[in-house]
Amino acid sequence: MASWGERLAGVRGVLLDISGVLYDGSEDGGVPIPGSVEAVARLKQSQLKVRFCTNESQKSRGDLVLLLRRHGFDISESDVTAPAPAASLILKERGLRPHLLVQDGVLSEFDQIDTSNPNCVVIADAGESFSYQNMNKAFRVLMELESPVLISLGKGRYYKENSGLMLDVGAYMKALEYACGIEAEVVGKPSPEYFQSALKEMGVEAHEAIMIGDDIVGDVGGAQRCGMRALQVRTGKFRPSDERHPDVKADGYVDNLAEAVDLLLQHADK
Repeated sequence: MASWGERLAGVRGVLLDISGVLYDGSEDGGVPIPGSVEAVARLKQSQLKVRFCTNESQKSRGDLVLLLRRHGFDISESDVTAPAPAASLILKERGLRPHLLVQDGVLSEFDQIDTSNPNCVVIADAGESFSYQNMNKAFRVLMELESPVLISLGKGRYYKENSGLMLDVGAYMKALEYACGIEAEVVGKPSPEYFQSALKEMGVEAHEAIMIGDDIVGDVGGAQRCGMRALQVRTGKFRPSDERHPDVKADGYVDNLAEAVDLLLQHADK
């Protein structure tokens, strides 16, 4: 593999995943990953542009930012690209009225959206709300539509909390795709539109940006398909087998965000 200097040369913008990179969540708010608060501060004090890119769909963007600030992170809502606000814009632009299968914590993102007489389904990481009854209701809404539209806020397989690995929205999205014979529209990682939106907000080109995440497929693979470089941290949902993934190979593997920032500040923008 090329030297770190070659792999990181010319980087001007850094996209950071949140869950599993900055902190590990839990019902009581979770805990920062050691060194991550200081690493973010160092990045924001540097010449590099920084954007936080998350598939978090259990909390509103505002609630997520408040949580991260309580943990000591220097972050504001304008720094964050998240799927729920993006989905809300899509619904408005296309005149879609969703049946929402989401956590109560993210409902505020859809306050301005008409949900009467649904003509689509929006699914997110609904946690305990992924009951048979609720999944079946979403299935019935889709099956009653002449042209069913299923919008998923991400397609992750699993994520990590302090208590262990947690099944993510992608598994439930796939169940509805299979049952209804349709393909979901994914808003969030790894969709190209998600990454392109983040790059536009940062004001950098794909070849000038690097993604740092814990998901070999959603973070690393998604970013690389858009022309970015990507590092995988060995925190969060990382599994040793990720370094032998048959289809995706990160541009580098680091123990944590602190190590990634050390390397970036040494070699990037050269």
